Amino acid sequence: MSNKLKYVKILTLLFTGIFAAISGYDFHIHRHFKEPVVPSTALTEVRHLSDYEPSLKGTVNDSNIYIFDSGVPGGTALLLGGTHPEEPAANLTALLVAENVKIERGRLFVIIRANRSASTCTRMGEAYPAFYRIKTPWGTKVFRMGDRSSNPLDSWPDPEVYIHYPTRQMLAYMDFRNLNRCWPGRNNSAITERTTWAMMELIREEHIDIVVDLHEAELEYPVINTIVTHEKGEAVAAMTSMTLTAELFDVPLSMEFSPKALRGLSHREIGDHSDAMSLLVESAEPMLDRIRGITDEYLLMTGKDEFVMKAGEHRLLYSPIDERGWPIDVRVGRHSSTFQTMLQFFSSMYPDNQIIISGIPGYKEIIANSLGTYLHNPQEAKEDNVYYD
Repeated sequence: MSNKLKYVKILTLLFTGIFAAISGYDFHIHRHFKEPVVPSTALTEVRHLSDYEPSLKGTVNDSNIYIFDSGVPGGTALLLGGTHPEEPAANLTALLVAENVKIERGRLFVIIRANRSASTCTRMGEAYPAFYRIKTPWGTKVFRMGDRSSNPLDSWPDPEVYIHYPTRQMLAYMDFRNLNRCWPGRNNSAITERTTWAMMELIREEHIDIVVDLHEAELEYPVINTIVTHEKGEAVAAMTSMTLTAELFDVPLSMEFSPKALRGLSHREIGDHSDAMSLLVESAEPMLDRIRGITDEYLLMTGKDEFVMKAGEHRLLYSPIDERGWPIDVRVGRHSSTFQTMLQFFSSMYPDNQIIISGIPGYKEIIANSLGTYLHNPQEAKEDNVYYD
């Protein structure tokens, strides 16, 4: 081997090691990043999913459960954010609720990051930003961008075909790590199914009456700006859809029934395997569209993309989009008002199980004042009232 070739190989190895170290450091920072949460004064207790499935103790998916108990008999609601952490309006809405809610009757359980593992990576090959930022009156709050499915570091290997339990319906292999294909779960499987099992145990043991699972979707997807409901929640979903479409939202909020033939989804399995009614809400997120341009923090926050707009002009989308895009304030505002309206109709239909909450900004307030106005400063909070997701 000539000295020249030897030097080339050494330099190649040196540069490879440098780039590997830099990327490894970035991955480490992202995986171990902690998001502070400052719950409202209505907080009564913080539990963990391991309280309902002990095998999650010490794992990345031992998520916090924020409990707000009025002390007045009524019903119990569970709000899920972060099922798919690449859909930030979901976990941001759950955070907004946890930091601002006042509860007057019944109980509210909030899980901000339902699949924390999926928030520790981003979708491979998609060039997602690792973090995004929300401006607040006290500074900029940083959040971790995530993936649709659990991190392969926490769940490996994937099966050739995912066989859903207990129906044995065959699904795509990667759905073994997709929290919204793994309901109702089981306690002797990989981490994603154990996570949904823990939440099912929570729902059953705490006698949850209504579960709302928040999501976002690409505008190319037909189930968009929609409530998907189990048959138990049809009346609540219908009244919520009609009221918000008629009185509040510029873009209609539609309603669809949960298909019985498609298994593993929260809006189907929770209702089938517990006494709770289960509903799922989708908002529009242009960053998920395959026809998008540069995938950066600007697109994630503003929902503005010329390519997605052009597709809309050619009627290739299931949701309207114009030069205003789909900003994060609009998406979170829609989710916030949808959740609050659902509880209002649930309480009117089931007077013995009322869940009465207040203090949470809705669609108009968030658009007028911005989401960051309602996020709390962890530096000013008491140390024992700051939690991390």
